[in-house]
This record gives sequence, structure tokens and C-alpha cells, in this order.
Amino acid sequence: MEHILPAYNDPLFSIMLIVVISLIIALVTYGWGLHKQQKEEGNLLKFLEKFDTADCALETADMPFEPHMLKPLTLLAKAFENTGEYHKAISIYLYLIKNISHDSGKIELMERLGNTYLHAGFLERSQSIYTEILRKKPRNVPVLYGLGIVYEIMQKYDKAREVLGPLNMLGEETKSLEKFLDLSELLANKTLAIQDKIERLKKLLNEEQSLYRPIVKALLQLDTKSAWEIIDPERIKELLDVLWFLPNSQLDLDIITSNNKLQTLYYAKGYLQEPAIQSGIFSVDMLATAKQNGFKEGDLIFSYLCQKCKQSFPVSFKRCPNCMALNSVKVEEKIAKSSPKTDYSLL
Repeated sequence: MEHILPAYNDPLFSIMLIVVISLIIALVTYGWGLHKQQKEEGNLLKFLEKFDTADCALETADMPFEPHMLKPLTLLAKAFENTGEYHKAISIYLYLIKNISHDSGKIELMERLGNTYLHAGFLERSQSIYTEILRKKPRNVPVLYGLGIVYEIMQKYDKAREVLGPLNMLGEETKSLEKFLDLSELLANKTLAIQDKIERLKKLLNEEQSLYRPIVKALLQLDTKSAWEIIDPERIKELLDVLWFLPNSQLDLDIITSNNKLQTLYYAKGYLQEPAIQSGIFSVDMLATAKQNGFKEGDLIFSYLCQKCKQSFPVSFKRCPNCMALNSVKVEEKIAKSSPKTDYSLL
């Protein structure tokens, strides 16, 4: 014992012991990390199996994967998505997620997959994908916005508002989004008295001017007089299609005839007989001039541009169908020859 005990006090022995313990800890940590990674990958594969159905249009089960295939296949999937062939895009994204090894790449592809499900209208699948991403990367701002949109479309407004908290913590400005959710929930409320709904709409407009167009459209459905009270002649361009297609029964002639811009609009439309050419909108003034000179077959046709992604659509929107931007619609008009009947409402 006298010869053994001093060995424990030997500095070299202590250093070796520390090294050995450190190696053991490192090996255990590495092994645990590897086990955890394999378990995560296994869980991810099981998770993705829920979405890998026979509905997918491309056969990828027996297709060998090479790393250089990632970029061209991603571009191909995006091309399919842009042309509305969502099932083909989905099958490619699922194939890539299962075959690439780096986590950041998987997250990016899962985000694309969630977006594709959202555009395709598979809201519950999109919700599941977004939730899984946020479990791994809770500070992912685009995915938080995407999840909020899913809840919004599903009319789960309380859950959509829950997403605003994390976005605020990440420095995002969400006031306009919060007011838009208030408007969406208000319009979806079928139990609220009409007069209460009208008052809340007016209050909401005072709080958020970006909601001018959808609030005027909603008020025209509820109470024409209330709508005309908030229609701003200086903002005719934002409502040009709505005002153009209003039937005679919804016109307030006292307001219209007291304003040159509105008077020109409805003279060009054919509702008024007294000439006026002062709207400030080129196409409307051209129609009014043509009518004054005896040409009465002119009309306006409309398209709707997203001011964010610059995509054009034949129907109006609150959210851009392409990029999901909020209140980004720009009304664009062209002069055309009138069809037999255009006196109808797009409300």
C-alpha cells in the first residue's frame, strides 16, 4: 500500500486520469448525439410518410439520389408550383427532404413544402409542416407568418393572433396584420347585429386606413348610406371597379353630383346626363370625352396587380394569391367596347 498510494498523488497520473475521463465523456456525448440525430431523422421520415401518398404525380421511390440533383430538382419543383401542378412539386420536395443529409437544407425544403400545401389549399397539411419546422427552429419568421395565414384562412382567429406574439418578440411590426384579423373576424361574425357591425367597421377604418377598400366594400353590402359617408373622392382610384359596377339603386346622387370626380365617373358610365370630364383618371376622362362626342359604347375592364410581387390577376383579393402580401392590390383599368349588360356588382 505504501508503494501504490503515492501513485494517486502523482501529477502525471492525475493528468492521464483527466484525459481518460474527458475521452470517455466525449465518446458518450458523441454517441448520444448520433443516436439523437438518428432518432430525429427516423421521426422526420415517419412524419413525412403521412404526406407521401399515391396522389403524388411523380414516381420517386426507386430514383437514386445524387447531391448534384438538389438544385435542379428544387427549381423543377418551383416551376411545377408556379404552373399549378402542386402534386408534382410536393412529390419532389418530399423526395429531396428524405434524401439530403444537412438539417438546414431539410428545413428550407420543408418550408417550401408547407408553402406549396398552402397554395394548393391543403391547409391542415401546411399547418402540420409549419408546426414541425417551428418545433426545430422556433424563430423562423416566414414560417410564423405562414402559420398565421393558415389559421386566418381556417377562420381560427384566436390561433392566428397567438402567432403575433412571437413575431413581435422577433421585431416584426404586426399592427396592420392585427387590424386585418379584426376585420376578417368581424366580417365572419354572423350573429352580430348589422348596426353594431357597421359601427365597428367605421371605427376600424379610423384605426387602420389601409383597410379602406375592403371596409367600403363591406359597408356597401350592409348599408349604402354608411358606405357613401366614408367614400373619399380623392381615393376613387382605389375603388374604381367597385364604384363602376354599382347598380343605380346604390348610388347617392347628392354626393355624386356635388363632386366633379364622381360626377365624371358616372357620366362616363352613363348614369348621368350632364357632361363632366374632371376625374383625374385618364381612362375615365377619355370615356367621358368620347361620350360627349356621341360615342356611347365604351366600357372599362379591370385587372388586379399585386404591388409586391407584380403578379396580375383577373379578380380582386385581400391577400395576394401568389405571395400572400396583405392589402397589396392595385386596381388597373382599360378601355374596352361595352358588352350587352354591365350593370352588375362585383361586391
